[in-house]
Amino acid sequence: MTILLAVVGLGLLVFVHELGHFTASLALKMKPRKFYIGFPPAVLKRTHNGIEYGVGMIPLGGFVKIPGMHRPAPGDVDSAFARAFEESPSLSLSLPAERLRHGLATGDHDLARAALSTFAELVANTQLSEHARADADKGLTDLGDALGPDAYWRARTWKRVLVIFAGPAANIIFAFVLFTFLFMTSGGAATTKVELVRDASPAAAMGIHPGDHIVSINGVRVTGATIPDRILSSNGKPLTVVVVRDGASVRLGPRAAEKDGGVYRLGFVLGGAGMSAPAAAREAARVTGSVTHDIVASLGKIVTGSGREQISSPVGIVQGSSDAAKQGTDSFLWVLGLISLSIALLNLLPFLPLDGGHIAFAIVEGIRGRAVAREVYERVSIVGIGLVLLLFVIGLSNDIGRLS
Repeated sequence: MTILLAVVGLGLLVFVHELGHFTASLALKMKPRKFYIGFPPAVLKRTHNGIEYGVGMIPLGGFVKIPGMHRPAPGDVDSAFARAFEESPSLSLSLPAERLRHGLATGDHDLARAALSTFAELVANTQLSEHARADADKGLTDLGDALGPDAYWRARTWKRVLVIFAGPAANIIFAFVLFTFLFMTSGGAATTKVELVRDASPAAAMGIHPGDHIVSINGVRVTGATIPDRILSSNGKPLTVVVVRDGASVRLGPRAAEKDGGVYRLGFVLGGAGMSAPAAAREAARVTGSVTHDIVASLGKIVTGSGREQISSPVGIVQGSSDAAKQGTDSFLWVLGLISLSIALLNLLPFLPLDGGHIAFAIVEGIRGRAVAREVYERVSIVGIGLVLLLFVIGLSNDIGRLS
């Protein structure tokens, strides 16, 4: 069950990311063509104001289709209609097809739009198989979107940057809101109330229950702030704990704390006092900034090789989220917020096809005053995909090592 919860949580973060792109593109007049919860094939779909909204059969994450992500090129004609040209070679050699290629090659998009309209009529009157027809219809739609006035590649640089940055920004905002909520509910100063008792821990063995209020340890009265110090300073010697349960004092133990990560612990988690909304927001901002700094520093260490062991794949992310879910809702939500920040910062790396790569190319094209050649995009994308796959392989090998 916790594995399923972790997978759903990861899917939620992907959905939040895509929702950021969708909202920004809609606000900046780059009308999206599709927005799905989950991934196709579609279980349900409906078109409203020219946007296809749907629910995918794979209930994880989501996706948004922004028109004209790349400046159309002559090669798009042959790749989009490859199956149709194979079944009907005359289509490829037709005057509309040649005019379409010429218009795209020379940047004469008025000519290309006119040729596309004529070519669409020719395709409609050509006998094609079902699959070739579907591919051709998709090609006509995609080229029409790329040549349209609301195409992404046509927009001003600042608009393009904002639309792409909105995805990572949504993940950062989500993490900040989540941290604020947690600080308002239970993330403040520790109390004496036991929130969670870990299975097979000394605390579970000695009979500490969630909801108990710890009064003293080895005869010394404690507060939420001093409880960890009392356990730590025991150095593994038996501890006797007095708790208040249902209005009555209960003496538990003695039981020795166990060393975990170099620190003596009994194996319970204390509840926290809620903060006011302003204080919680300030603390959430501090934590967001601190964690962001640590993640960026870790990414920088990867270049030198010293941060290799900190990389994780989706397998490790799901496992970590699942472990956190076993420790309680708060732990799971904290980890979900940290993963959301990680997704945002990873996507801002300046490699295609990541968001950071699209932002970098938008800025370069804005400075140059003209588009970067499609061939450059494709070559850089191959390098970027290779780097992303390398990170995935390293993360997967780390996760397998941890799990084994």
